[in-house]
Amino acid sequence: MSKPEANAASHDASAESRIPFNRPSMVGNEAVYMMDAVRLGHAAGDGAYTRKCRMLLEEALSLSAALLTTSCTHALELAAILLNISPGDEVIVPSFTFVSTANAFVLRGAKPVFADIREDTLNMDETALEALVTANTRAVVPVHYAGIGCEMDEICRIAAAHSVPVVEDNAHGLFGKYRGRYLGTFGELATLSFHETKNFSCGEGGALLINDQQYVNRAEIVREKGTNRSAFFRGAVDKYTWVDIGSSYPPSDILAAYLLAQLEARDAVLAARRRVWETYHEQLSSWAKAFGAKQPTVPAHCESSYHMYHLVLPTARDRDALIEHLRRRNILAVFHYVPLHLSPMGLQLGGQPGQCPVAESISERLVRLPFFNSLLYHDQMRVIDAVVSFSR
Repeated sequence: MSKPEANAASHDASAESRIPFNRPSMVGNEAVYMMDAVRLGHAAGDGAYTRKCRMLLEEALSLSAALLTTSCTHALELAAILLNISPGDEVIVPSFTFVSTANAFVLRGAKPVFADIREDTLNMDETALEALVTANTRAVVPVHYAGIGCEMDEICRIAAAHSVPVVEDNAHGLFGKYRGRYLGTFGELATLSFHETKNFSCGEGGALLINDQQYVNRAEIVREKGTNRSAFFRGAVDKYTWVDIGSSYPPSDILAAYLLAQLEARDAVLAARRRVWETYHEQLSSWAKAFGAKQPTVPAHCESSYHMYHLVLPTARDRDALIEHLRRRNILAVFHYVPLHLSPMGLQLGGQPGQCPVAESISERLVRLPFFNSLLYHDQMRVIDAVVSFSR
């Protein structure tokens, strides 16, 4: 290629539009509902749209209660308070997860016990769980990675045998299923995320799902600054006051209005994400086999929520090179979690190198491809063509 031709080719590549890793997507009624929330004159938490979101989740998932929160992090913190987590307690969490999964319990004084993950689904390794349970274990917190269900039968069996509650971190998995049952409905408690990177979003938001009725009344109190304000608004008490510890967890009703539109469109959202996921899976199959990369595994008894699409490359060097290869083509692909037990805080809390070898290996080799509801087919094919053109 001559120098002018090379310059022209370089210019054409740089002129291509940038494909982001994530882009928030509207589904239609968000602006209408938000304006209506303002018109109703109740922009703070627990207004009409918060109640509608709560009812939708409770009915769709057959829950005792669903309480909106300002984030999944806050939902996890609320769960830790409800379980009376205190100094000296131990909570089992996968090392390959977001920091909030552990931090919510550490804030209450608990020690996180880091569990390794499976090679296939990248979920908590249920075969290693029982060995981690001690007399101090107060909760088990499985994370449904990428919206693919953990082995909840075995996890719940082990937890029940030791009288330990299960809190599902279901930030990735809303409307995914395990053995025909919705994720988030197995543990006594579960949490959701409505961050802008999630399937259903209001920018920042979350929810606590309650499957055990004994937690409902206190959850409402803790969520409302430790007051019985919710009971007051139902007419159950003639005034409300401070009755327990708590914090301020309800999101604005304006955010709930945005979220309701997203949840109402759940069938269309899941269908769009499934198309993106399946296109990646089919189009990259031959390349992955030839290159030695691993595609996501969805067991036959699981139904994915199609939260993300990832590849596990043979080496860390391959992963970093692929990310750079895509970056030069104006495509943003990213890695995922650094194992918590190897983080500075994790090491302070007793984590040790080699403690979770699968998590350590996967973390160095995993890359996530652009994935969002409104990803256009021709943009996705640009990503696929770029990946297929990658070689050592």
